[in-house]
Amino acid sequence: MDMPLLFFEKWVWRRFYMGTSMLFALILFGVTYIIMFAFQKIRPYVALISAAVFILVGSLSLFPDFQYFWPDALREIDWNVIMMIVGTMGTVHLFIESKMPQRLSDLILARIHSVKWFVAIISLFAGIISAFVDNVATVLMVAPVALAVCKKLNISPVSSIICISISSNLQGAATLVGDTTSILLAKAANLDFMSFFVQEGKPGMFWVTECGALVSLLILLWMFRRENQRVDVKGHTRVTDMMPTWLLCLTVACLILASFIPYQDTALPGQIYKPDITNGLICLFFFWVGLVRQIVRDRSSGVVRRALQEIDFYTIFLLIGLFIIIGGVQKAGLINLIGDTLAELSGGGDRLSIFLIYSVIVWMSVLFSAFIDNIPYTATMLPVVAVITERLSEAGNIAISPNLLYFGLLVGATLGGNLTPIGASANITGIGILRKGGYEVRAADFMKYSVPFTLAAVATGYILVWVIWM
Repeated sequence: MDMPLLFFEKWVWRRFYMGTSMLFALILFGVTYIIMFAFQKIRPYVALISAAVFILVGSLSLFPDFQYFWPDALREIDWNVIMMIVGTMGTVHLFIESKMPQRLSDLILARIHSVKWFVAIISLFAGIISAFVDNVATVLMVAPVALAVCKKLNISPVSSIICISISSNLQGAATLVGDTTSILLAKAANLDFMSFFVQEGKPGMFWVTECGALVSLLILLWMFRRENQRVDVKGHTRVTDMMPTWLLCLTVACLILASFIPYQDTALPGQIYKPDITNGLICLFFFWVGLVRQIVRDRSSGVVRRALQEIDFYTIFLLIGLFIIIGGVQKAGLINLIGDTLAELSGGGDRLSIFLIYSVIVWMSVLFSAFIDNIPYTATMLPVVAVITERLSEAGNIAISPNLLYFGLLVGATLGGNLTPIGASANITGIGILRKGGYEVRAADFMKYSVPFTLAAVATGYILVWVIWM
C-alpha cells in the first residue's frame, strides 16, 4: 500500500472518530473560518462568539475529554502581540502626525519612479526588518510610509500593504531571532545564532529564506509588470517633530536587542530569560514616553484622545478571538493528532520514503499554518520530527540529518500563514490598517497576491532544503 493511501486510512478510519470533542472542535473551527472568509466586516464578532462557544462547552464539560475554562482561554491569548499592537500603533500615530512618512515618501519617489519597483523595494525592506523585529511591529512601522507614497501617487494602497504583510512573514525564518518558530527550532535542534547562516559546513536557513525572498521578489515584479508609469513628485514635506521618529527607531533597536534574550521556555538551564510580554512592554513604554512629552509640549491632553482613536480595536478583538479558538482546537487534541499520525508514517527508510514524508511535512505545515497558529503546531511537531528522523535512519540503516525535516518544518510552518488573510497576525494587522483607511479587502483580493508569493517562497525553500540536506 502506498503512502498517500496509508495516510488516508490511518487518519480517517482510525483517527477521525477517536472522540466527539475532536469532531466538535473541527466542525466549529471550520464553520468559524468559513463565515469569517465570507463576511469580513463581522470577523471580530464571529471570532469572539466562536471563542465563547469553545469556553462554554469546555466549562460545562459536555465532552468528558474536553475541558476549557476561561482562565485557560486567557492564557492562550498572546498578550505580547496585543500590547505590541497598542504600543506601536500609538507611536506610529505620533510618527504620522510629525509628517515623517510623507518626508520618507518624498525620498523614495525621488529615486524610484515606477509603482512596480516601489512595491518590490518596500516589500523587500519590510522583509529585512522582520528578520530581526516582530512581524506585527514591522507592518505597523513600514505601512505608514507606503500609505504616504500611495496617496501622493493617487493609487490604492491595498496591494502595497498586502505585500508588506506577507513579506514580513517570509523573513521570520531567516534568523534565530526572526520568529518564535525559529527560536523553538533552535532549542530543539541545539542551534545558535550563527547556525542559521552556516550549519555543519552547509548553507543555513538564512540563505534558504533569502533565496525564497529573491524568487518571491521576481514574482512581485512579474505581477506588477504593467505598472511602469513614471511619477515625478515636486516639493518636499517639512517634518514638524523629530522625536516620534527617534522613538520609533529606539523601539526597533530595543526589540532587536531583546530578541537575543531567550524566553523562559526556550532558555537553557541557568540562562537568563525575559518575560513573555517583553516586546509588548517595550512598545508601550516608548508610546507613553511620546504621549507624555506631547502632552507637556502642547499643554493639552487632546493627543491622548487622538492616539486612542488610532488604536485598531477591530484587529485586537479579532486576534483575541482567534487566539482563544486556536487554544480550544489544541485542547481538543487536533494538533496532537497530526503529529501522532505522521509519526506512524515513517516509511521504510529508502530515499523515496524519506522524500514523501519530507514533502508531507512541508506542505501539510503550509496548509495547517494557513489556518492555525504556527507556534503550538511547531512546538508539537518538533519532537515528532525527531522521532521520524530516528525511525527513518533505523529503517534504512543510513544516517539522516535531522536538519532535513527540521528545516522543512520551519519552511512550511513559517510561510504557510501567508496564504490567507487570517493566517498570521501580520496579515490581520495589515488588513486592519487598510480597513481604517476605508479599504475593505476580500479574501480573494488578498490571496491574489499571497498565493503566488507564498508558493514561490515555499517551493524554493522546499527544493533547497532537500538538495542541501539530503
